[in-house]
Amino acid sequence: MLITIDQVLAKTEVRAFRAELDAADWQDGAATAGTLAKAVKRNRQLADGSELAVRLGQQILRRLAALPLFISAALPRTIYPPKFNRYADGGTYGAHVDGALMFLPGSHQQMRSDLSATLFLAEPEEYDGGVLEVEGPFGVQQVKLAAGDMVLYPSSSLHRVTPVARGARVASFFWIESLVADEGERTLLFDLDQSVQRFTPLVAADDPRLVQLTGVYHNLLRRWSRP
Repeated sequence: MLITIDQVLAKTEVRAFRAELDAADWQDGAATAGTLAKAVKRNRQLADGSELAVRLGQQILRRLAALPLFISAALPRTIYPPKFNRYADGGTYGAHVDGALMFLPGSHQQMRSDLSATLFLAEPEEYDGGVLEVEGPFGVQQVKLAAGDMVLYPSSSLHRVTPVARGARVASFFWIESLVADEGERTLLFDLDQSVQRFTPLVAADDPRLVQLTGVYHNLLRRWSRP
């Protein structure tokens, strides 16, 4: 399931982010790549522990915590602190699958990557190329969103970023371990929750149909979640 979430950051916030990111010290992204990924990864990244990366990442996490669509889609248990990358001058990231297990920075705690997220911080017209391509059961989906918008997709999917021929593609990216590991179960819960939310304004809070649907959602979540 691939889901886009509009306006995670407002345009004013994006401009503030970019003012700092455009002046930042970017490092070779291959330094953080796995053995196989090093051969196909050509981009620049902020140092994970830098004051700027940590501060902007915390701002993103605060916004996500207040977005019902993100909570409904991801059912987050653990979120890897947001990272930041920049593609320019032919920068690209060839086909790869994200690592299944990751250590949270500065700890011995591991998390499982169920969902990958890309938050776009450059407008589409600022750069040519730089398309996120995600392979799924229905073919390849191409994603190039407005600045401030975000896409969620399964970490298990084969994906790539096409070469940037002009300008610079700036983004934040991170991973989520969900309370519900199975993608099919998570998709069903998301569809059910969205139906409940659409139905809720149309009936009284004690309408038996709404109560029953809500009960089904929570009982399925209780059955499938692994806190």
